[in-house]
Amino acid sequence: MKLRDICSLTEGIVVSGESRLDDSVDFAFASDLMSDVLTIKKDHFLLITGLANIQSIRTAEMSDAPYLLLCRNKEVTDEMLELAREDNILIIKSKFSMFRCAGILFNAGLKPVY
Repeated sequence: MKLRDICSLTEGIVVSGESRLDDSVDFAFASDLMSDVLTIKKDHFLLITGLANIQSIRTAEMSDAPYLLLCRNKEVTDEMLELAREDNILIIKSKFSMFRCAGILFNAGLKPVY
């Protein structure tokens, strides 16, 4: 699924990594617990979270998850933006809950990592 479609389906706003909107991703994982994200054995997935701090960006970087969907209309900090730009991580911000984002994307064909 194209990241552009993910942005549209979740009524999201791109706040970083606009150049990656035409990238494709097949898998996603939703969690606010970054220690759970670090256990994922797959790379190149969409991380869906409501955790709006630098840890979510660092975790995405360490997990080779170049795409982040930030839910619940959380604000992206300047520190998050700076690191996301350095690491070429796409951040989409959505007003929807994590549950709703995950459900919409699952119904549209995005697969869970497990």
